Amino acid sequence: MNEAQVATTIAPLIGSLGAKYMLDPETMAHGAAAGYPNGFAYYVAGRGGVLGDVDSDVVYSAFMFFERTLIDKLWKAGVVVEGARAAGERYLQSCDEWGRKHLANVEQLDQFITVAEKLVAQVDSSGLTLFAGLRAEPLPSDSPARAYRLVTLLRELRGCVHIAACVTHGLTGLDATLLSSGEGMAKMHGWAPPHTDCSHLRNTRDAVEKSTNDAMARLIKMHLTEAEMTQLAEQTVRIAAAVS
Repeated sequence: MNEAQVATTIAPLIGSLGAKYMLDPETMAHGAAAGYPNGFAYYVAGRGGVLGDVDSDVVYSAFMFFERTLIDKLWKAGVVVEGARAAGERYLQSCDEWGRKHLANVEQLDQFITVAEKLVAQVDSSGLTLFAGLRAEPLPSDSPARAYRLVTLLRELRGCVHIAACVTHGLTGLDATLLSSGEGMAKMHGWAPPHTDCSHLRNTRDAVEKSTNDAMARLIKMHLTEAEMTQLAEQTVRIAAAVS
């Protein structure tokens, strides 16, 4: 497989698999047991906690696809519990536990870990803030948790690249959400209806997706051999299928 094929193959799988722990009831329960007022405050403080003790606008800039005042409300409600860094560390515990539970019976995880870790470790983090924050946290040592953490790192990597592409092409977070996921998701992300019709921006969204995949393909080609690229795609497909 070439780098473009690898990038397009893993994109939807990494996106879906890397988000599974975020809305898992056990993750929500983990946050509730620690005193977080709701699962969404735990999500925002936990995922954004790797950025450190920052203003909510910094978190909004890293998330993009959420309405600004909602991020402000949830960030403040979350970090008051135990602070930003502690929230980030706890959220990673939830992430790792999800991996241990759901990837424990997946064989030969080392084949994914080897190439995914090589890619994640070598990417230049310039402009990839949320990815850089997550990468700075130590990886767990056991294979199921380590493999799943790497899945989330690849997800954040592509997410950061995607945000840059949206900004470059002039696509707002609301428009991008409406075009990719519809009004229900836009409402969940804090944008109250009525929503302005943005169907005329579909070509722009297509250009954003192409730019994102092209950028990911460049990173993959820069840091992996042809054999490693194919291995990354094949092992991502295998893990996603096993978890499904």
